[in-house]
Amino acid sequence: MSDEVRVLILGTGGMANTHAEAFASIPGAKVVGGVDTNPGRLAEFNARHRLEHGFTSLADAIAWGEFDAVSNVTPDPVHHATTMTLLAVGKHVLCEKPLATNATDAEEMAHAAEVAGVVNMVNLSYRNVPSLMQAHAMVEAGEIGEVRHFEAAYLQSWLTQPAWGEWDKEEQWLWRLSTRHGSMGVLGDIGVHILDFATFATGRIPVRDVSCRLTTFDKAPENRIGEYVLDANDSFAMHVALETGAIGVVHASRFASGHLNDLSLRLFGTKGGLDVRLEDGKSKLTACIGPDMPTGTWREVATPEVPTNYARFIAAIRSGQQVRPDFRRGADLQKVLDRAVESDTAGGMALAV
Repeated sequence: MSDEVRVLILGTGGMANTHAEAFASIPGAKVVGGVDTNPGRLAEFNARHRLEHGFTSLADAIAWGEFDAVSNVTPDPVHHATTMTLLAVGKHVLCEKPLATNATDAEEMAHAAEVAGVVNMVNLSYRNVPSLMQAHAMVEAGEIGEVRHFEAAYLQSWLTQPAWGEWDKEEQWLWRLSTRHGSMGVLGDIGVHILDFATFATGRIPVRDVSCRLTTFDKAPENRIGEYVLDANDSFAMHVALETGAIGVVHASRFASGHLNDLSLRLFGTKGGLDVRLEDGKSKLTACIGPDMPTGTWREVATPEVPTNYARFIAAIRSGQQVRPDFRRGADLQKVLDRAVESDTAGGMALAV
């Protein structure tokens, strides 16, 4: 491989533009082409990013072969088949979240990546948040003692506030509300993010068991708009127990009026507490530790900037070192998501992960 890492974008929908722009800004990386089964969408994407090479099938792209790594931005149900094909030919892969739509497929992907010996990463994009990374470092250093309790929330309001567009008229939103179109609902879309957010900050301690309730609200006559049956979950509330015995509550919703895209996490340990926020795109960390404990005083903590997942993916390829969050992390999170669905089916029963 040359010093320049050549990146192919697989799937050229809306999120693919973010990937292409991010890689184009990284020294030592170059976006060399796009792949999409929709010729019109592919042509528009390639024109926007001034790409010469475009393919309407992954097989054609592999036959061309002039790339080192792939950013997989296909719909969730396609992640498994496309990524397995790429791993089989030895390509490094950054895959959008969730890694797969079930734990069996996710485990197969993680194992295949480990066998292939390539750099593999799941794009849990909130690892780019300075307050989260600093909170993780503080927990790892023992600054709040042993974590006993936590609460985490991911709040969106695009079903009540059209800040991002008209959800009932645009395909980019409607597919997210329909299981027939590959959606796992809010659980798979942003639930995977807040689960990672919470359990990464607590020190990557494995989840022991989970109980969950999923809710789908009526949003249209007969809960259908055109070809889209609006049956995917819109909100969830989850109880999580970690292997250490720590417990927490995690919830997410698309009906959180007043919150466009906000994440929060509170961690409570034997020596102090942390409050992690990403609100209005602004990262903030506060702590109550040491001499502030008796008075319950919370003070803001400095949070150094962190490199993005895209930059760390390229750096890992150039160094030959694996990077986190890897496919194994994605597979572990998928097990929790699967148990959450099973728990809801069983009326919220706690199920071992």
